[in-house]
Amino acid sequence: MSLINLLKIALRALSNNKMRAFLTMLGIIIGVASVITMLAIGQGSKQSIQSQIAEMGSNMIMISPGADRRGGVRQDPSSMQTLKIADYEDIKANSTYIAAASPNTSSGGQFIYGNNNYPGSISGVSQEYLTIRQLTVEDGDIFGDTEINSSAKVCVIGKTIADNLFTSGENPIGKVIRFNKIPFRIIGTLKSKGYNSMGQDQDAIVLAPYTTVMKRIQAVTYLQGIFCSALTEDYTQQAIDEVSSILRKNHKIAEGDDDDFHVFSQQELSTMMTTTTDLLTVLLACIAGISLVVGGIGIMNIMYVSVTERTREIGLRMSVGARGIDILSQFLIESVLISVTGGIIGVAFGIGFSYAVKTIVQWPIAIEAWTVLLSFAVCTITGIFFGYYPAKKAANLDPIDALRYE
Repeated sequence: MSLINLLKIALRALSNNKMRAFLTMLGIIIGVASVITMLAIGQGSKQSIQSQIAEMGSNMIMISPGADRRGGVRQDPSSMQTLKIADYEDIKANSTYIAAASPNTSSGGQFIYGNNNYPGSISGVSQEYLTIRQLTVEDGDIFGDTEINSSAKVCVIGKTIADNLFTSGENPIGKVIRFNKIPFRIIGTLKSKGYNSMGQDQDAIVLAPYTTVMKRIQAVTYLQGIFCSALTEDYTQQAIDEVSSILRKNHKIAEGDDDDFHVFSQQELSTMMTTTTDLLTVLLACIAGISLVVGGIGIMNIMYVSVTERTREIGLRMSVGARGIDILSQFLIESVLISVTGGIIGVAFGIGFSYAVKTIVQWPIAIEAWTVLLSFAVCTITGIFFGYYPAKKAANLDPIDALRYE
């Protein structure tokens, strides 16, 4: 029997039971729609994180005090005081692969202007911090060496801080705000960058000279970190090695001993975040894929019912010359048609749900061609796998027994 005739018979059999066929497809539709939506959310999150990291500077290097804490072991407080201003100055003066460097130290508290206040933190940095973090002064200016050397009480604020403290819309430049009772004169405002992929407001930022924060707010002599940027992304590893060598020499760390600092780059952060999002995407897809398995079981169940209902028909076809392979192909085609049709509808729903998530929840999505192709492949395999056993049962029926079946 030709494939076209088998296809016509399969379509006729499905059209005779439209509602049952649709309900059977429902599991596949839900499964495919779930898989595509979950993969779109996962891929969108991954691309968003990568773009946010790239915006921060792919050649950025971060130095933190203390040894590498990935094992989660709590360290002695003194081990977190290993970075000094001298370390920053030596890195800036003696490194050949570092384009810019800035100390970093921060303190949390309340910003107050008049009757308005806003919780946040003030970061003590140098003027090169803007270059490293790709920040831009929109109005006013950044502090310079004069303000740093004199520990001047000046600052540059982000849009969120400005909007919450200056609610009447006045120009913040020249105004004095208080941070934990300490007055700071605003000399500049930063261009807005919005929220990053992790939901953090990048405009809730206040920058001041690092000497000011260390002396007037924290009363400490150590740094919480050092930010650097390599000459180019290609020189990142050489820059990390060079910084490590300078710090080991400054801290008099003997060969073979562990570092009392940790240096990592945006590339490391990007790799770590990508690995995490990939694992979450696979997890979400596997959870959604359970629906496909349930849908496949539904197909198998309905095909068994269909074989039982059409036993006499099968016997009649065999008695007039239909071979076992023809009967097998007929029921297998029905199973694949149910699965693939459900898959097509599921793809449409999946794309629709993905854009609904983007519109309503404002979550980044990315629908890639391979996710759609994968869905079709899974649908076809599901139809063949779960439809084969009922089809095989139909093909193995004895014609005489089938004709006698009531």
